[in-house]
Order: sequence, then C-alpha cells, then structure tokens
Amino acid sequence: MRKLLTLLLATTSLMTITPAIAADASKPAEARTPLSELGKDDPYLWMEEIEGTRALDWAKAQNAKSLPVLQGDARYADLEAKALAILNAKDRVPGVSFAGDGSLRNFWQDKDHVRGVWRKTTLDSYRTETPAWETILDIDALSKAENANWVFKGAACLPPDETRCLVSLSNGGKDAVTVREFDTTTKTFVPGGFALPEGKQNYTWLDKDTLLVGREWKPGELTKSGYAYVLKTLKRGQSLDQATEVFRGTDTDVSVSPFVLRDADGKVVAVMAHRGVTFFESEVYLLEGERPVKLDMPLKSSIQGYVDGQMVVLMEQDWPAKGFKTGDLISFDLAKLKAAPDKAVASLVLRPTPRQSVEQVASTRTKLVVGMLDNVKGAAKVFTHGPKGWTSQTLDLPANSAIGLGSNDDKTDRLFVTVTGYLTPTTYWLADAGSLKLEQVKASPARFDASTHVVEQFEATSSDGVKIPYFVVRPKNVKYDGQAPTLLYAYGGFQQPMTPGYSGVMGKLWLERGGTYVVANIRGGGEFGPAWHEAGLKANRQKVYDDFFAVSQDLIARKITSPRRLGIMGGSNGGLLMGVALTQRPELYNAIVIQVPLFDMIRYSQIGAGASWVGEYGDPAIPSERAVIAKYDPYSNLKAGMKYPEVFIETSTKDDRVHPAHARKAAAKLEALGYPVLYYENVDGGHAASANLAETARRQALEYTYLTRKLMD
Repeated sequence: MRKLLTLLLATTSLMTITPAIAADASKPAEARTPLSELGKDDPYLWMEEIEGTRALDWAKAQNAKSLPVLQGDARYADLEAKALAILNAKDRVPGVSFAGDGSLRNFWQDKDHVRGVWRKTTLDSYRTETPAWETILDIDALSKAENANWVFKGAACLPPDETRCLVSLSNGGKDAVTVREFDTTTKTFVPGGFALPEGKQNYTWLDKDTLLVGREWKPGELTKSGYAYVLKTLKRGQSLDQATEVFRGTDTDVSVSPFVLRDADGKVVAVMAHRGVTFFESEVYLLEGERPVKLDMPLKSSIQGYVDGQMVVLMEQDWPAKGFKTGDLISFDLAKLKAAPDKAVASLVLRPTPRQSVEQVASTRTKLVVGMLDNVKGAAKVFTHGPKGWTSQTLDLPANSAIGLGSNDDKTDRLFVTVTGYLTPTTYWLADAGSLKLEQVKASPARFDASTHVVEQFEATSSDGVKIPYFVVRPKNVKYDGQAPTLLYAYGGFQQPMTPGYSGVMGKLWLERGGTYVVANIRGGGEFGPAWHEAGLKANRQKVYDDFFAVSQDLIARKITSPRRLGIMGGSNGGLLMGVALTQRPELYNAIVIQVPLFDMIRYSQIGAGASWVGEYGDPAIPSERAVIAKYDPYSNLKAGMKYPEVFIETSTKDDRVHPAHARKAAAKLEALGYPVLYYENVDGGHAASANLAETARRQALEYTYLTRKLMD
C-alpha cells in the first residue's frame, strides 16, 4: 500500500506548495488521440518487442561496444572486486522476519548461494555472532534440478503457524511469477498443491484449502496496464477454470487485488478487494455476503492494518464530511463498519505537524507502531487503543537517522526496527511496543572509512520560491573551489521519500575515494506529505525538474562542485529525471547515469506497465495533457548540435515494468544524432537490473568506473 504523508502548509516560515491543477468539470471532455497515432513514425518501434531478435541483437552489439570501454579501464577490476566483497561479505547482518512457527526467516545470497537460500533460525541463535541457519529452500539447487532461471520473489505463508507457503518464482527477475505451494516442515513443494502459472498476479490465503486470486484468467483478461481485474476463489484441487468469480473491476482500472485483515491469532476478520481506479485512487470493497459492498472512504486513502478491533487507514486527501485532513491517520471499529458500512464513525489516531509525515505503519499483538519523518529524519511512536481513543508514546531510538519498521510478532508486542544514516551502518533493534524496551541485537560492520566525511542538510530555492532540502555527504576538508567530484541522486515521484541510508558500496567506491554524495528531496516525492507529491503531478511536472536544477545550481553556487565535477544518477522515474536533465540543462553536468528509465513519454502508456502511471504523468492520448508532456519528454527533445555529456544508460531485458525499449530508444537516437553513448543491457534482473549479487557488483562497478572517468580524472 502507498505510504501516506502529511500536508505541508504554506506559511512564511515553511515551504509553499502549488497544488496540482485539477480538471475543470464544466469543460467538455477532449477527444482522445488514437494510441496508434502516437509515435507512429518512430523509427525505433521495433525495439518495443522486448525479446525480439532484432532488438536483442542490437542490445548485444551495444554491450559489445560499451563494456570493453568501462571494463577495460584499469580501475574497473578493483571496483568490481570491492563491490563484490561487500555484497558477498560473510559478516553482513541478515534482516529477518518473525514466522508463526516461532522461527526467524531470511533470504540470503552470497558467492556460494548466487540465486540464494530461504532459511531460518531461532531468536536466541540470531542474537549470537554466528547464528545457526537451517535451509528451507535452496534456489540454486532448485534452478539446477529444474533447468530453470529462477529468481526468488518471496513467500506468502498461512497463519498462524506459517508452515504452508505460496512461493513466488520469477524467470530472470520479471514481475510476472509462477506460484507454487510449499511445506516448510517437509521442505518440499506440496504434491498436487496450489500452483498458479506464470503471470502478473496477486493472491492471499483465505484458509488452508482456499485462495483468493487476481490474475489473467482468460487470454487478454487484463487491464490496459497489464494487471488483473478479476478476483476468484480457488479451492484446493480445482483447476483455474473451476475457480469462482467474486469480484470484477474493469480493464480501464490499474489493477484489482485481494487482501484480508487478520487478528493476532491469524483469524480472518475481513475479506476485501482493492480496486485501483488510478495509480493513486482506489476503492475498497467488503467481499462478504451476496455482493461486494464498497466502503465509504476517500479515493485517496489506504488501509494500513488491524489491531484491537480497529482498521487503521491513512488519509491522502481531505475528508471534509468527516472532519479529517490530508495526512491524518484514522481508525474504524471494524465490527461496526461491517455492520453498517455507510454509517461508520472514524477516530483520529494521529495528525502530523506540517514538518512531519507518516512513513510506515505496523501492528503488533496489541499496539500500533508508526514510523514518521520529521524534516526527512526518522522517529517511531507507539499507539494504544482504549475506551477513550488513542494514546501515544515514543520509542527512544537514535536521532538524526532513518528509522525502518521491520517484521512484527503477532504473538507478542515485539517488532524489529532498523536505524541507519549515510555514514552510520544499519543497526537492528528488537523493540517491545508494550514496555518500550529496546534491545540492539545486531550492528552492521562499517564497509568504508566514514571518518573523513560529514553529513549536512541545506536548502535550495526553486524557480517558484519553494525551498528544497537536500543532504550533502562531503569530505571534512573539502575546499570550496568547485573541484569536489560530486554525485547527485534524486527520484521525485510516486510519493516516495528519499531518506538517509547507508550504502557500503557507494561509500567504498565513491566516498572513500574522495567523492561527495548528495540526495535531493525534490517535489513529487513524499518527504512532506501528499501535497509534496501532488505539487509535481501532471501539469506541474516541470516543478520536479526545476527543483532538481535548483539543487544542482545551489551546489555550484556554494562552490561545493562545478559542472565539470558534477554527475547525476537516477533510476526508473528517476531515470526520466535524468533524461530531462540531459535535454533541458546539459551544461550543468559532466556525467549522467540513466538507470532503467522512462524516456519516451509520448508512448509510455503503451509500453510495459506504463498505462498504470497516467495518474502521475498525465495521458498522452489527451491533447492538452500530451502538450504538457511533450515539453519535457526527453525522447522527442533530443536534438543535434547540443553539448550533451556522454551518458551511461542501463536497463534489463527482463524488465516487464519499465520496458527496456525506453533505454534502447534513448541510446539509439543519441547515436543517430552523433553523440557518444555508453549502454549496458543486462539480460536478467527485471526492474532491479540485476538478479544476483554478482550482477549487482558488475553494474555498480560499471557505474562508478564511468563516474570516476568523468568526474575524478
């Protein structure tokens, strides 16, 4: 579920926000341009055939040109070895999750387990320096036995004991998965058990013999975004064509997915369908009784959990009829809600201040735990429900860090919490939400010398006067002469905040070698609530890019760096940001790493899962919205005769979310216009662009070799 963050109010002392432009209901709907007309003259349409022979041959030829340049650099081998050593380090601290059988479970990859092992241990053993692990499922062995290219995509286990699980396996890292029932006691797939063929699908257990599944039941029965919109119950022993339909959306939805709420003992207390009308708007239906019943909640809201009879919901828009505001965390008495869905009364759990936002919500047996951001720094509060409503206490965790809520134990009030910073390795804490007791159970080893750097937070002023915060991780002795090799990272979309985090590889391959690292908290993200996101939607998209340019210029104005020494990096939606930076302000940068990007924004809604993102960018088929998109679309705005830096573009053939055609077309057009370009397409990896640690190390070494050549030489 999407993270909800607080509304940032416009005052003289805080940042101001221009709201996204809403549609004028009084105006007639525009005639849509047929999708077949959009980009029909593009000479590179053939690159949209994801595994077409011509496209793959082109990608292989590009790899053959680019890899020798980067891997032939004298520094590449050392960078790859250092990255691989960190990624494969035996003393890495494994994150774990509580399981109903009393164990702690973990998925682990290293040089001896390239594809990985799903394994378990006990809490007492986990507390020791060398825990004793017991393998549940070996993905390397499974792939070898089945001659398959399996990537483990997780397991959904049936409460309360969680010994029966639905294991998701992906061919090469795609979002589409094959699902098979697995017994963790016998450590085998269940003979004749549940099995769902490959597809982009979602599912949940109703009981030990029943699943609720959303998938492509008939050929083509998917939304225009490529996701399920029909939910069916599947009984043990039934074939797919025997499943019973319980809910149907429409093919214009983004997706429809099932979910259940369970009490602390694993009993299902509500069965629901989540209908994604757009990427950011949804309806929730109770699937109990003769027909689905739609819950009376705003389209921009999301259910976060269940505790003490209360269903907890995050508000992503104002709800004037109920007196709630954007950013509020509220709760419903579930029994009363089910009895009279149109008359239920909600209670306020939390109303963040203008500089705060709700980042995560977790529930233990009797408590609600909320992870928050306060000026992009983490905190955690524990809420208790009682006869007089909700009361709160604060977990006394380290300040000025990013705090992550991990797995919770339904049998107790314990949960794992992580604390990290740019220069501080992640520590793992076991928190008791009942007693507020904290135990640091693990501390990740340092992977680079952080003593040479400091972390600072600054603000840049965007084109419309809004203050944009950003973090700078720089050498303590940096000279303000514009010569510091600086890597600037940002995302700016989908309400996702960029919070402080420790990267051993980045630290070793960049900071320890004298580099400066910057993260910009630009609009479009979620650092200051839904309005921070709304301010960069659709017609306001250029504000996201102006924010990024403002941070870039502020770094230059402070003489931390200069265009000669400034490089930028971003992936997915951040890859689009990189493309805009390339075409709009190339004079600011000497290096641009474009990772698994969106790039052809005129055709994006027809490629991969692009149709699901119309709520973020607008619909290219609507002329007025296409006109806005066309102004920043990197693909159509690439021009000859510009002083573009040589870019490094990377993608994955198996990326079935952001189609590799975006990256392919970008590289092909740049070359056709006479620009040098470095391109790498990994065959496996999906949207992560790497399916195992060796591939990850290779990709990171390529990136930092490129950045070294451009910014440090």
